[in-house]
Amino acid sequence: MAKKLMKGCEAIAEAAIQAGCRYFFGYPITPQNDIPEYMAARMPKVGGCFLQAESEVAAINMVYGAAGAGARVMTSSSSPGVSLKQEGISYIAGAELPCVICNMMRGGPGLGSIQPSQGDYFQATKGGGHGDYHMIVLAPSSVQEAVDLMHNAFDLADQYRTPVMLLADGIIGQMMEPVEFHEFEQKQLPNKDWAATGWKGDRPRNIINSLYIEVDELQEMNDRLQARYDEITEKEVMVEKYNTEGAEIIVCAYGTVARICKSAIALCAEKGVKVGLVRPITIWPFPAKELREVMAQDSVKKEITVEISAGQMHEDVCLAIAGKKPCTFYGKPGSYTPTTEEIAEFIMKVREA
Repeated sequence: MAKKLMKGCEAIAEAAIQAGCRYFFGYPITPQNDIPEYMAARMPKVGGCFLQAESEVAAINMVYGAAGAGARVMTSSSSPGVSLKQEGISYIAGAELPCVICNMMRGGPGLGSIQPSQGDYFQATKGGGHGDYHMIVLAPSSVQEAVDLMHNAFDLADQYRTPVMLLADGIIGQMMEPVEFHEFEQKQLPNKDWAATGWKGDRPRNIINSLYIEVDELQEMNDRLQARYDEITEKEVMVEKYNTEGAEIIVCAYGTVARICKSAIALCAEKGVKVGLVRPITIWPFPAKELREVMAQDSVKKEITVEISAGQMHEDVCLAIAGKKPCTFYGKPGSYTPTTEEIAEFIMKVREA
């Protein structure tokens, strides 16, 4: 299939449709508005349902309903809107339902700005809502990767009966890049015999619920979830290792910033300094083992985390490395995106310190 020049948000929406999404519920907020706009035009043409809800709270509960009926369903928003969805996301996790949530991050806290940010890392990876739950969180660094991960997102949601989040920033959502929509191998996924699709007496009633009055029943549900999260952590970690073999310094970054870091690494190479990059693609589960393996090389002396935040992922990096080698952070909260030259200059300063 020929490549097509598309805006990130529109490409993500089309990829979701090609992955079998037929229900979309959302509410406008910049910089993700192109997703619902695209869905509004395309969904009727593929026999799907687009509905602009009256609020983000309503939208996520509509997702709950469609997921409970076994449909492939998606919602999207940007940072403050995802905050409003957190209670519903927790309910969906507790009810063990598959769905996909897209967050095109903007600056915060509060209303912040409509510029790109990575300040929602904690919200995405540490739960965000209440209770002991996780989402699988996928963090693309290009429009093409966002397209490819979208198909994977729906498969992972169905395989593990869990919400999956595509976490990107406003740059990826608004930039235009050439993309190709690949044919994906159809996985053997579990039957949705748990779905509430109507009952005519030929099977037990299916009840979609996250309320457990009895302590033992709630404990059983939580044990089941934690066992599932352990399996996801064992099997579904995705990470890119770039130029890490024999590197002196390892940079850890995700999303758009990781692309800028690659350019900074090239500048450092011109000065004879070998720098590698570890880029988490799943930020939950975080690739802790893979990062430790890279850092264990004798050549590696230091680590630098680069983010458009106050250092949220840096905490997971430090936990993974466990003090065995120095860890440093570079970045700013809000929406300030560091330049190639700024990152390269910081790498050289850390090296010489």
